[in-house]
Amino acid sequence: MNEIRLVDRDYRIIKEIDRWRVIQSRHIKEIAEFDGQRACDRRLRKLIEAGYIKREKILYGVAGIYSNTSKAKQIAEISNTDQKIRVDQIRHDIVVMDTAIYINRKEKIPFSDITTEIELHRQDGFGIRKHRPDFTYARDSKSICVEIELSLKAKARLEKNIHDNFLAYEAQIWVVPSMNTKIADILNKSMKKYTNIKIIELQEVQNFG
Repeated sequence: MNEIRLVDRDYRIIKEIDRWRVIQSRHIKEIAEFDGQRACDRRLRKLIEAGYIKREKILYGVAGIYSNTSKAKQIAEISNTDQKIRVDQIRHDIVVMDTAIYINRKEKIPFSDITTEIELHRQDGFGIRKHRPDFTYARDSKSICVEIELSLKAKARLEKNIHDNFLAYEAQIWVVPSMNTKIADILNKSMKKYTNIKIIELQEVQNFG
């Protein structure tokens, strides 16, 4: 195992890996502010060789996903609990990261000011698991939540989440595949009752910047 001297950016990478369900090298490049993808990949390779992180190919056609080793968790003083990657949610979780980068670029929100779903559940502690948005942030002293809804699971569940977000946050942003979907239709109809909804098409997120 090749030992390296960890720098501030390395600790940042480890902590960001810890708080997102799925993170790829292109996401780490943005969050850790590397000048280019090659420089990012070189550093990630060194962290892998030193035994701090690992990269796994879990789904065909999807770039490798990074996770921390117990060595990284110990030196960074972060949770030793392994994040379970659900194959059926990988594409959703990748879009969550893409959306966080979109918000960072467009709204100039630092990544350090974004609270992830994992962190929200950790704040809840043990007990009944509540629904939490994919991530939240504040802008002009207003609390905002972001939800990625790529497939409609149950109308009643979606409507409940909209209602709960209305009560808990001053604005709720929903990323949907397109405006020509049942999801967008439900959200548009909900706007008559809940005035804090904003809908963004996935294409806008993926094309931005």
